[in-house]
Amino acid sequence: MEIRSWDFEVRVLVTGGAGYIGSHAVKALIEKGHEPVIVDNLVYGHKFVVDKVLKTPFINCSIGDKDIISKIVNGTHKKLQNTVHENKVIEGVLHFAAFTYVGESVQKPIKYYQNNVIETINFLDVLCPSKNSTSNNKIPLVFSSTCAIYGNPKGIPIKEISSPNPINPYGRSKLIVENILSDLNKAYNFEFLIFRYFNAAGASPDTSLGELHEPETHLIPLAIMAAFDEIDNLKIFGTDYDTKDGTCIRDYIHVADLAEAHVMGLEKLLEGKFRKDNEEYINQRIFNLGNGKGVSVREIINSVEKITGRSINYVEDARRIGDPPILIADYKKAKEYLGWEPKIKDIDIIVKHACNWYLKLKEQKL
Repeated sequence: MEIRSWDFEVRVLVTGGAGYIGSHAVKALIEKGHEPVIVDNLVYGHKFVVDKVLKTPFINCSIGDKDIISKIVNGTHKKLQNTVHENKVIEGVLHFAAFTYVGESVQKPIKYYQNNVIETINFLDVLCPSKNSTSNNKIPLVFSSTCAIYGNPKGIPIKEISSPNPINPYGRSKLIVENILSDLNKAYNFEFLIFRYFNAAGASPDTSLGELHEPETHLIPLAIMAAFDEIDNLKIFGTDYDTKDGTCIRDYIHVADLAEAHVMGLEKLLEGKFRKDNEEYINQRIFNLGNGKGVSVREIINSVEKITGRSINYVEDARRIGDPPILIADYKKAKEYLGWEPKIKDIDIIVKHACNWYLKLKEQKL
């Protein structure tokens, strides 16, 4: 019998819970005995994931719709009737909802500031203790941020004390929200944690959940698609970097490990671990989540070829503007403060889980 670290259920609102990382977090919450409710506008999320796998209360709306969010937070939304959430206040939030395409953010910056910043401000206006109709209830929030806020880091592996210097609107939008959360903590003791994570990859080991982006821009699923001839060629952007094989090196973290970190972080917040009124503890609320080791683009290709038993056609292309040569996380602080560290570190296992998910999608034509 599994020994739970938490001895009672928590009602958790998960924004973007029908998306890739959010859905895995919902699954992790359910497995720990908690009671999630999902908010997702389905721009990038998938309703079938909620209906067929997660089977948890779901509301299709924007996180910036303050009237609807207020009803969800206070348990009065009609879709929460006859559930454990009815007429009860949400006790924690995992905030994943965001647009996340770096290239698109450069081309359409207003779209990203509107969605990632302004919508989040409206969302926080409901959650913030000074505004919430149930102001005596503090609703802690775990924020899904990104290593993109570091830009081109000076030191590898990257520590949380590295100066933020995002080089695209996506990264800047996330950093703005980080600063807003810090200000809310100082003004209202608003409880939060910030997770800056690196390259999410893989799929649920039981193949119930996985990566399904439209369009797909991530290397591992693109390499798998190329292996099975779903796309003609895989592009390698830059082969002349100062790395071991000339290609970019990235830190790939299994999505299930990311999901577990969010649940552990929320539980630590509810335990009151981070309640301390000083600047040091504002900084201690920021954590890198990664594997702590780098894998090159060519190594990913080799891994996919090994796992699938198929060769990949690829073409070498010019560097993309703003692509740092190496991004690797230092996650020691998460281990020290949260007791978290990644369990699935082997890139071949990460690729195998992603491949199993791809084959299931292909078989079921999802």
